[in-house]
Amino acid sequence: MSKNISNLSGRIGLKDNLFKQISENTLSETPQDINEIAKKHNLGVSTLHGAESFYEFLRPSHREKKAFVCNGSACMCAGTQDKLKETLKEKLGDDKVGEMFCLGHCYENNAFHYDGENYAGKDIEKIDQILNGEDIKQDKFFSKSYATTSFLMDDKLLSTDQFKEQLNKFLKVDKKEIIKSLLDSNLTGRGGAGFPTGMKWDFCSKAKGDKKYVICNADEGDSGAFSDRYLLEDQPLKVIFGMVLCGLVIGGDEGVLYIRGEYPKSIEAINGCINELKKLNLLGENILGTDFSFDLGICIGQGAYICGEETALIASIEGRRAEVDVRPPFPVTEGLYKKPTVVNNVETLAAATGILINGPEKFSAIGNKKSAGTKLVCLDSFFNNPGVYEIDMGTSMKKIFNEIGGGYKEPVKAFQVGGPLGGVVPLSEIDNLNLDFQEFTAKGFMLGHASVVSIPKDFSMSEYIHHLFEFSAEESCGKCFPGRLGSYRGKEMFDQAKKKTAKIPLKLLEELLVTMQKGCLCALCGAIPTPIQNILKYFGDEMKNDMVKDN
Repeated sequence: MSKNISNLSGRIGLKDNLFKQISENTLSETPQDINEIAKKHNLGVSTLHGAESFYEFLRPSHREKKAFVCNGSACMCAGTQDKLKETLKEKLGDDKVGEMFCLGHCYENNAFHYDGENYAGKDIEKIDQILNGEDIKQDKFFSKSYATTSFLMDDKLLSTDQFKEQLNKFLKVDKKEIIKSLLDSNLTGRGGAGFPTGMKWDFCSKAKGDKKYVICNADEGDSGAFSDRYLLEDQPLKVIFGMVLCGLVIGGDEGVLYIRGEYPKSIEAINGCINELKKLNLLGENILGTDFSFDLGICIGQGAYICGEETALIASIEGRRAEVDVRPPFPVTEGLYKKPTVVNNVETLAAATGILINGPEKFSAIGNKKSAGTKLVCLDSFFNNPGVYEIDMGTSMKKIFNEIGGGYKEPVKAFQVGGPLGGVVPLSEIDNLNLDFQEFTAKGFMLGHASVVSIPKDFSMSEYIHHLFEFSAEESCGKCFPGRLGSYRGKEMFDQAKKKTAKIPLKLLEELLVTMQKGCLCALCGAIPTPIQNILKYFGDEMKNDMVKDN
């Protein structure tokens, strides 16, 4: 069934893709009959209803709200959101305030969304001005490179003139040389999966297909992470350039940036760049008078964390429910509309650009073969120097936290590194870790996006596990039983402990975590056990009164 939907959706194509049509129609003040859209594209109306009901922002309950408070881990740990919610309810009414997952303001907290814009920090003090439609000046997050060579924060691709100069150069370079440069650099995916980027581009270039696509995954909304925001808003040409070169290498002529709806300024920045590049014939037909054509568009996510998983993202663009597909086949051979597709995240594409401009040898000389180059690291509001930093792989976490981050504003006991699916690292282990994908994995954690959420000393670890299960239950695509049922069962256990109606059966909990790890289709529900197991290992004594060892 999904294959038929993909093929039918593929007739529409990217320019006015089915998901965009469904979203815009649902959010319209005068929506047309969904049956007409279904009939027009020879699709069953249940397919469109299924997609509509899947995405948070398209549900009637969401559309009835006026403001949305961030419910991400960083804001929760900062303890800012209850007061914020009360203030907004006083102004707008109890039933007009909802929630959104992580708005990317982890460096200042107090984050909320209103009328298509995000606010945070001290913005709530100007709530009357905001409600009156006045523009207010917002603080920008701090960013700085500490890298030996900057690949992500340098000034080598900040203008369209620089873009044109570099593109002219690479249009004359053999495609195999571009792939070789990426392979020589040892660049691996910056979303956390760690697959060699040059290998992915090479596989897709060799795949058979009359049409190929490039997708930028900008829907990775990990709590604590605002590195995608930085690149999309401050280095957009780096991201776009990486997509254009990927299209050149694989033989693709179309690409799409799937950007989370929670990032309105990112959407605005990228949209502006695309329009400017098209005017200058740096995107579109016969770029710079050559036979190479590459068009680019934006697809706006509608509130589903699972779209950070590549097959769910592809399903979303096609207008399907964002459910994870079984692999193989992998997207490089059968991806968007069942055509060969490269899916890279924002930082990976920007890094590829930086490598090709600066040279692969400079990138590979940093860190080691499996964790080479530089990485963006996000430090939240608990640090004295919160912000996003470009840092050499292999740098000690102690140096990152204590020197670059400036230590902590108040006592902390642990950090969740790498988003909701990342490991929970106790403060005592920080001195034993370096910025290295394999090292984190070997010690039972996960570096992932390298986002850091600080857990304060007085925060209940039982409450934190409850938060993780709640997140997993809410964001699961529901396709596999271990993910769909396991998440809810875990949440139930901690609900009961929270209400003091029952203790958590430790043996049953451990069995549940193993089942989810081994049986889930994707990393969302399959990786959630990792931080929970970390907490049980390092903070088990803290929760002993909530647990019972025998079932």
